Amino acid sequence: MARNLDITLVRTFVTAADSASMTVAANSLHLTQGAVSQQIRRLEEALGCTLFERDRRGLRLTPVGERLLGKARRLLGMNDEIWAEMSASAMQGRVRLGVPYDLVGTTLAPVFRAYTEAWPQIDISLVCGSSPELADALAAGDIDLAIIEEPVGATTGECLRVEPLVWVGARGGRARLKHPLPVSMVTHTCAFRPVVLAALRNQGFEWRTVFENGNIEATTATVRTDLAVTAWLASTVPADLDILGADAGLPALPNFSINLHLPRHGGDTAAQEFARYLREGLLRQREAA
Repeated sequence: MARNLDITLVRTFVTAADSASMTVAANSLHLTQGAVSQQIRRLEEALGCTLFERDRRGLRLTPVGERLLGKARRLLGMNDEIWAEMSASAMQGRVRLGVPYDLVGTTLAPVFRAYTEAWPQIDISLVCGSSPELADALAAGDIDLAIIEEPVGATTGECLRVEPLVWVGARGGRARLKHPLPVSMVTHTCAFRPVVLAALRNQGFEWRTVFENGNIEATTATVRTDLAVTAWLASTVPADLDILGADAGLPALPNFSINLHLPRHGGDTAAQEFARYLREGLLRQREAA
């Protein structure tokens, strides 16, 4: 007799596997941690096997869970594709996406192209800003969804990827040796700024701001010409600049999450489909890395 998998349980399993944390999965799915645990247990009972083990670092897939994960992703992809195609008549209008300056031309560019090719009838408007500005715009209803960079930890959004925040300088440059340290930030509202300055203060570094006006091209120019150093996510560092390692003598910086935020009502069909492309696009980038 044919038996059917519950797609909701499968989606919860994949989210928990990707985040290796019940808490992060619960935040991403807008559920309680107890609800996520219960759904995982129901799936395990239905399949008659254990999918996760716990250790000090969080959740770890069992060998059976590892075998299930790839097929579960394909199942979800097919499910979401069917829903998108069958609801194509509803896919009209505009999507306003908020994106941090540093992700527009690097991490997210392939996702934008894939979405516009699949849904040419949807008008996409990009709103660039710092992560705090984008969070305010989403809350005000000025944008339909937002990619927000936040320190790793509790969030109301869905974690798409975690990346190291790194120091960046000119190739063979000497700005990192100057006192006080010249630091260039894109804007005074940059999500990285409080973390970077706190790290400098905690290690007793004197610093001065070289540039803060919201233009990433100008910030890049100050670093490229060795006027200053900056801090960016590792994947966004231009190839002609150096990631400054521990031997540079600068204080360590924490990891940051690239999080997807939707309005409380979840957004319309076009925004939900854009969210799916963002999830899958960043997942493919992570698997290819």
